[in-house]
Amino acid sequence: MDRWSGLPDFPWDQLAPYVQRARAYPGGAVDLSVGTPVDPTPESVRETLAAHTNAPGYPTTAGIPELSDAVVDWMQQVLNAPPNVAFMPTIGSKEIVASLPNLLGVGAGDNIVIPEIAYPTYAVGGIAVGANVIASDIPEDIPHKVSVAWINSPSNPTGAVLGKERLTELVLWAQSQEVILISDECYFELGWDQQPYSILDRDVNGGDLTGLLAVHSLSKRSNMAGYRFGFLAGDPKIVEQIRNVRKHLGMMVPTFVQHAAIAAYSDSTHVEQQRERYRARRELLLAALGRAEFDIRDSQAGLYLWASKGENCWNTVADLADRGIVVTPGIFYGSAGADFIRIALTATDPDIDSACERLAD
Repeated sequence: MDRWSGLPDFPWDQLAPYVQRARAYPGGAVDLSVGTPVDPTPESVRETLAAHTNAPGYPTTAGIPELSDAVVDWMQQVLNAPPNVAFMPTIGSKEIVASLPNLLGVGAGDNIVIPEIAYPTYAVGGIAVGANVIASDIPEDIPHKVSVAWINSPSNPTGAVLGKERLTELVLWAQSQEVILISDECYFELGWDQQPYSILDRDVNGGDLTGLLAVHSLSKRSNMAGYRFGFLAGDPKIVEQIRNVRKHLGMMVPTFVQHAAIAAYSDSTHVEQQRERYRARRELLLAALGRAEFDIRDSQAGLYLWASKGENCWNTVADLADRGIVVTPGIFYGSAGADFIRIALTATDPDIDSACERLAD
C-alpha cells in the first residue's frame, strides 16, 4: 500500500464545513461547486436504455459494432477526425484518466506532465504508478524525457481553450519526442467565446494520429453522468494495446448503456438545447459576478467560470458560504489557482437566480 501514500487528501472533504455554513443561510445552500448535471437526460436516451435492458450476456470491452460506427461518425463530423481513428468505450471518463498511466506502462521514475492548473485526477494517475508528476503549460521546455503529457481544452477548471496553432505545436513536439500526448476534451461542445479544436482534428495533426489520444464523455453534453459512459480515441496501435489490457481486467461498459450512448451521439438537437440552457445561466452569473466586482479569467468554454477577488481563495469561499453559495476553491487545481474560485453553471434556473440575488447582498 506504500505507493498510495503519496495521494493527497480527497479535496472535497475540505469543503464540507463551508457547505454547512451555506446551508444555514435562509433558503438553504445554492451549490455551484461540483459540476453535476441537474437537467433531464434526453428522453430518446432513456427510451433506448429501457428498450435494451434485456441483456443476459456479458458485454465486450471493445463494445458493440453499432457503437463504434456511431462514435466514429460523430468524431469525423464534429471533431474532423481522420477515418482511421480508433475508438474504445470507457466506464465514464474519470476511470480512464486515472488508469491511463498504468495502462500505458508508465512506472516509477517516468515523467508525466500535467497543466499548471489541472483536474486533480491527472496527478492521481501518475502518483498511483510512482511517476514524477510535473505541472507545466509548456511541456516542451521540460529538460527531462517525458513519457506522457496531458492537455485539457476546454479546461476544467478555467475554461481556457487551446487554439489550433498551439495544439499543432504540441502535436509536433510530442511526435518528434515520442511522447504520448493525451487531450481531455470532455467539454468540447460547450464553446462560448472561442470554438475548441480537438487533438484528433486533421487540421491539427495533418492526419497523423501517432502518439495522440483524446478522452470524451457524455456526462455533461448529454446529462448522462449517472450512465458512466466515456471513450478513448486516437492512435490505433495504442488504443488496441489498451483495449487488450482492459479485456484481462474485465473493464466493460454495460450493453444497455452502449445503446443509450448510440442514441446520444446520433442526436445533436438535445445538445443544442442544453447549450442554450447553460448559455443563459452563464450570462446571468457573469453579469452578477461583474456587479460584485469579481475578475473573470479565461472561461471561454466549458461549464465553469474562473473568478477572483484578488484574495486567498478560501477567504472568497467563506464569504460566499455566508451568503448561502458554495463554490470550489482554486487551490484544488494547483498552487497557481490559489487566488481563484471555480463557479459551476450546473444548477437549476431558480438556483442560478437565487445565487445572483445573493451576490448582490
